[in-house]
Amino acid sequence: MTANPPPARSTVLLTTGGTIAAQTTADGAVPALGADDLLSATGDTGAGTVRSVDLMSVDSSAMTVADQFAVVRSIAEALADPEVDGVVVTHGTDTMEETAFLADLYCLDERPVVFTGAQLPADHPHADGPRNLGAALAAVRDPESRGRGVLVVAGGRVLPARGLFKVSTTDTAAFDSVRTDLPRPVLTDEIPIGRTARVDTFALYPGVSPGLIAAAVAQNAAGIVLAATGSGNTHPDITAEVVLAVAHGVTVVVTSRVPYGEVSATYGGGGGAVDLHRAGAIVSPWLRAPQARMALIALLTARSSPEAIAEFFSASGT
Repeated sequence: MTANPPPARSTVLLTTGGTIAAQTTADGAVPALGADDLLSATGDTGAGTVRSVDLMSVDSSAMTVADQFAVVRSIAEALADPEVDGVVVTHGTDTMEETAFLADLYCLDERPVVFTGAQLPADHPHADGPRNLGAALAAVRDPESRGRGVLVVAGGRVLPARGLFKVSTTDTAAFDSVRTDLPRPVLTDEIPIGRTARVDTFALYPGVSPGLIAAAVAQNAAGIVLAATGSGNTHPDITAEVVLAVAHGVTVVVTSRVPYGEVSATYGGGGGAVDLHRAGAIVSPWLRAPQARMALIALLTARSSPEAIAEFFSASGT
């Protein structure tokens, strides 16, 4: 008897647009290429097959929260097939740190999920997209990638999505991490479809208007993330507005506009993180504003209690 060959394993490639798929026009670089074009440029002939899905074609700066959740749902749908070894997502670098982190929040599977993109358009003489995509496909096939959550590949680096942030507008090594060994509390809720909680983000600075917070509350924001100065500090007038926001049922999370280092409740004086915490704000020790916002959107959409939200941020920084 002739044994039937084992089913072919495959990697799913989800494309969303971004610079990796962009070509230069008189109106600037715009996404134009699909998955087949991107794969052809890599010359990848690795083991197994690549199944491609052209999910959308947008600059990541123009993505909506609905688009970001659509990417996460598509990853989950791809991994529902047991013959899939892993997933690669091509994505613009502007907001990759947010979408990749959102995917990591729901990543319960051991199989690799790898995001990649480019800093230079596809028709640039030194386009970095083909190298990055080739490296991302190789990362999916690497047994060491299993169980690490969502990864991001760019400029020769492989970094965890959690704690990631963009560090250059031009360098091909586009990303760094606030800390590469962050804990990975995940969400077991269903990935939402449709309306999600609105969360606003504000950068704080000398002379910032406290009315920004009041306006967000008046416009029915469910949550607010404050990118404060230093280790989570601001003016006492902001603290007073946080008190009112929390009293209205708005969840407030405080992080820092500083890229590196832990955020902790150290300073007082009326506007320090000690005061903000006493006012009812939750301190995010390591997740900076873009990722803290995505976590808060997901948690509030799932109707998590204030205690559960505080526990999530605490568990994200042990």
